[in-house]
Amino acid sequence: MYLQRRQLYTQLEGLRSSKVISYFTGDRPGLETQIASEVYDFFVNHLDSIGVTKKISLYLYTRGGETLAAWSIVNLIKQFCDELEVIVPSKARSAGTLICLGANRIVMTKQATLGPIDPSINGPLNPLIPGATIGAKAPVSVEALNGFLELAQGQLQIKSPTDLSSILIKLSDLIHPLVIGDAYRSKSQIQMLAQKLIESHTKDGPKSKKIINFLCSESGSHDYAIHRREARELLGLNIEKPDDQLYALVKSIYDDIAAEIQLNSRFDPAAMLGNNPSQDYSLKRGLIESVGGGSHYYVSEGTISATQLQTPQGVQRGLQDQRRLDGWKHEPVRT
Repeated sequence: MYLQRRQLYTQLEGLRSSKVISYFTGDRPGLETQIASEVYDFFVNHLDSIGVTKKISLYLYTRGGETLAAWSIVNLIKQFCDELEVIVPSKARSAGTLICLGANRIVMTKQATLGPIDPSINGPLNPLIPGATIGAKAPVSVEALNGFLELAQGQLQIKSPTDLSSILIKLSDLIHPLVIGDAYRSKSQIQMLAQKLIESHTKDGPKSKKIINFLCSESGSHDYAIHRREARELLGLNIEKPDDQLYALVKSIYDDIAAEIQLNSRFDPAAMLGNNPSQDYSLKRGLIESVGGGSHYYVSEGTISATQLQTPQGVQRGLQDQRRLDGWKHEPVRT
């Protein structure tokens, strides 16, 4: 709970001689959240409660999200401090890695991972996922598009302009042309943003290019996990290994948040309902917290109800999820 974590944040501030902001996007199966532009004003509120200070520690857990939101967040925080470090307890993938590139230092636990920053497009024109829930759409990665075209031209040796044109037409039948164009535009954009941010780690041009190329394409997969040693020794990022005291504190914060948002438990409405005719729920899915700014948390609230469904096999028990709220709430600091 926030009141207990607030004490842990205070301890972390003393240990790091800094001010702490915690940003945690949940990846609980069925209730995932991601970095989004809507949190910008919440960060402003927390930073205003801190004021301009020498050092800020951003405690970050995320699988990614909006590229421009990550860019805006890291640049906003840097307006309030001379030094920014990101503490990664477990995952800071994709747009989270982009935030890390803008920090002066990345504190990584032994289980912490960064990841490639090649963008994936998620929007109303994306293709539907066959067999998934109604309206679920597949993200489109520029590297997946490149892989398809490289297979055609490289491995299959398709060279004829007519054949290549047919392949492109077939691809655009499956993926909207505007989504394809947006994917390639996003890759150029994220390379530019990464180049600007990585100056916090190195001003060596060739070294910067090597890091960005690896993060944007050469890793081979968006799911590639970059552990502490590779981040430090192969990529040359400014990585700090926490000592035992710092690790224990970072892990305590992570465990407390993970337990509160049930990070490792799939959202299962049937199990939640049990034998009851209905069951209310309120489930936290992500949060932004600080010692002085309280806890902003993203929550889903609703009611699961049992229904009767007529099927060819007879009457079956069904479920209805009446969602009342998907939005942010605020728990202020209690004095």
